[in-house]
Amino acid sequence: MGEVHRATDTNLGRQVAIKVLPDAFASDPERLARFEREARALAPLNHPNVAGIYGLERTPTGTALVIELVEGPTLAERISSGALPLDEALPIARQIADALEAAHGQGIVHRDLKPANVKLRPDGTVKVLDFGLAKAFRPDLAATGAQAYPLGDPAAGLSPDVSQSPTVTSPAMTQAGVVLGTAAYMSPEQARGNPVDKRADVWAFGVIVYEMLTGRQPFGRGDATETVAAVVTQHPQLTDVPVTVRRLLKHCLEKDPRKRLHDIADAWTLLDEESTSAAAVSGSSKAVMTLGRSVVVGARCAGRCILARATRPVAQPLESLPIDLDPGVGAGSLSGADVIPSPDGTRLVYVANSRLYMLRLDQTGSAPIELPGTAGATAPFFRPDGQRIAFFADGKLKSIAADGSGLTIITEAAPQFGGSWDTDGTIVASVSRVLSRMQEDGSARQALTQLDAQRKEAAHRWPQILPGGNAVLFTTNEINPFANFDNGSIEVLSLRDRTRKTLQPKATYGRYVSAADGTGYLLYVNGGDLFAVEFDVDRLVIDGTPVRVLENVAYGPNPDGTARFDVSRDGTLVYRTGRAGVVSTIASVDSKCVAEPLLAKPDVYGRPSISPSGRDLALEIFDEQRSSIWVRDLLRGHMLRVASGYVVPLWTPDGKHIVMGSQTGAGTWWTSTTDESPRPLIEGTSAQLPWSFTSSGSALAIQQFRGLNWDITIAAVSSDGKELKAGTPEPFLSSDADEVHPSFSHDDRWIAYASNRSGTGSLDVYVQPYPQGTPVKVSISGGSYPRWSRNSRELFFVGPDGRVMVASYSNIGDEFRVGTIRVWCNTPLIRPFGNAKPYDLSLDSRTVIGLMPPPPSRTPVMLIRNLVDELRRRVPRR
Repeated sequence: MGEVHRATDTNLGRQVAIKVLPDAFASDPERLARFEREARALAPLNHPNVAGIYGLERTPTGTALVIELVEGPTLAERISSGALPLDEALPIARQIADALEAAHGQGIVHRDLKPANVKLRPDGTVKVLDFGLAKAFRPDLAATGAQAYPLGDPAAGLSPDVSQSPTVTSPAMTQAGVVLGTAAYMSPEQARGNPVDKRADVWAFGVIVYEMLTGRQPFGRGDATETVAAVVTQHPQLTDVPVTVRRLLKHCLEKDPRKRLHDIADAWTLLDEESTSAAAVSGSSKAVMTLGRSVVVGARCAGRCILARATRPVAQPLESLPIDLDPGVGAGSLSGADVIPSPDGTRLVYVANSRLYMLRLDQTGSAPIELPGTAGATAPFFRPDGQRIAFFADGKLKSIAADGSGLTIITEAAPQFGGSWDTDGTIVASVSRVLSRMQEDGSARQALTQLDAQRKEAAHRWPQILPGGNAVLFTTNEINPFANFDNGSIEVLSLRDRTRKTLQPKATYGRYVSAADGTGYLLYVNGGDLFAVEFDVDRLVIDGTPVRVLENVAYGPNPDGTARFDVSRDGTLVYRTGRAGVVSTIASVDSKCVAEPLLAKPDVYGRPSISPSGRDLALEIFDEQRSSIWVRDLLRGHMLRVASGYVVPLWTPDGKHIVMGSQTGAGTWWTSTTDESPRPLIEGTSAQLPWSFTSSGSALAIQQFRGLNWDITIAAVSSDGKELKAGTPEPFLSSDADEVHPSFSHDDRWIAYASNRSGTGSLDVYVQPYPQGTPVKVSISGGSYPRWSRNSRELFFVGPDGRVMVASYSNIGDEFRVGTIRVWCNTPLIRPFGNAKPYDLSLDSRTVIGLMPPPPSRTPVMLIRNLVDELRRRVPRR
């Protein structure tokens, strides 16, 4: 099937496996079809126990799969050391069954399940590999043993020629005379060359469980022929396995597929029943055994014994369904989950192109509807009755009825880091960096938390009110504009006595979900993976060890720890895969909204900066953990990376150098466009973001992080044409508010900037004489990122809804007068993250070089039902 290599994905900085078709078979249409079939089989499978596929690459020299690299030994290697004890074998079997259940649920049969295709990660997670032989099947015919079809070809049938099956001895894969592992695991119908369905996987599962518990294959013989004969004619000796699994293996290893266990999900019912019977006759002392859906407790006693069986609600199998939502899901959503389920799991609300949409899941063929008046929406959350949705937009917290009526403003809220609605109508939201509680009409607002100065906390965000309304989960991290929330922590605040404590370090975006039996779980994200751990909501303590339950959840490790998942009260989980950063394209846009693409390929872009010649464009490209500075030659189309790990590119007025901030938050740096060797310009331990030069290049305005806020400082700069030097930055604006985005006018008489000094939490644009003078407010209802026109008395800025605004002005002496303010273009810019400037002006100021919405595309969104039952099966309990 191919050669597998370990490799490094240089774009995302992760280790991967690359499966390449050998050169000798690259021109074989059948092998190439099998290879690509593997990609199509794996692509829809998104399950923690299935090795994921990242991509299918075709090049002039060959075709390759980019696959998740799974560390650890194979199950075959573990078995080679001897039989596994029951308490080790059953969790492995459980996870293999879960992987098969997920595959069968999407119409995929593995058809080559064996210990060599199962990997055991060091953290205990089991991964099933290599669906290269998978066949799609029609679920409605599965029970009849009807023909299985190759993926993508429903008209074709399986070849009855066993020599074409990889289940025979192959010199390329085994030594001469040694049985190829697959022959020992294939079902009788497969050995005969008959059509197969998911029951072939049930057979192989039974064989694997038998081998784990005995250390030997039930049908393994001296060569492939004898092994196949044993599969077809002989029965394994089940007295060699523990009594608790005999009934399970008997039903898995029925030679007639019509009598065999039909669904792998039913395996645990058989195991429970057998375990109960075994416990009833067992003499074990104080044995407590948790198996599947029941807990059996046995005790040795004198005279008589009492056997207690604690029953729970019947566990439902995990259902993982892809949801085909509108193109543009997540586009324009700055933070928070952008797809959320209603509390009862019957509806979805999602953000698409900066607006809210509602989709009913309980009505077949239902079409999504746009909720009016929700432009700029981000971080939505439901009221517990599901009848209203709150969301952030325009620096405010708003709410709207589920039918699209009754839009209201709850309160001013900026910056916006999530909220939660309680059953009594109160709301807890992240407002002005701390948690505040208020009534749903915005009244009686009061702060619940204070930032801990000793911990250097930046903000309290992503709150969730716990059941009972007596405590709130939230996320915090230390002050750092480039903070990585893999180092954040999830806290819990008691609303009874206002005490707080750390629940889970190295975590972000905590969410609580509970089972019908009262067992609760804390869900959180780290490194793009979703973890779960048992959480006692009454004692507010973690019980047990966290377990990874999902991988590749869209996640922004900075600037705010956003994770794109949410879970409903009934245990419905919705999440988005891929990148959490806001994807955009870069285009030149005129005042009539006519756009000319400059970088049409969608990516996580930020801070475009036009060179003084107008020929080159510097910008950021963010790849999950790292930001790189690139230069685009607008005439030739060439792209050159000039620095990695840096932010906010700014051209010097002579166009020979680029200055920039460090992603680690230390000082200001500079580089030329001919090499990737950044050098320090201004030393410092705090974040410094260079924003604007004077026309001569002798002074640089810097947005500098000091304590809890951004200030504006000015540094003198000199250059001999080859080297840049700068003096110590001197304060220009320093207060308890944020002063950001400074921009020198072209005559160097004024500095425009944005500040939240008004106390509402939202930014407004101001102009102040340079080097000193009284500021004048320019924007009326919010604004940021001011830029001066080069050929007219106009000041550009971005309004709170993302549209570019233009303010005319005049000045008499040192008096700055604001004229009319108009909309430049009605198409909002994409505002990516943090201080990522979304636009620049062309040299003639006739066009805006901005981040624009990408072309419509389908975004991977997954819906998982019965999550709580899955957590009860997988998450260790105290």
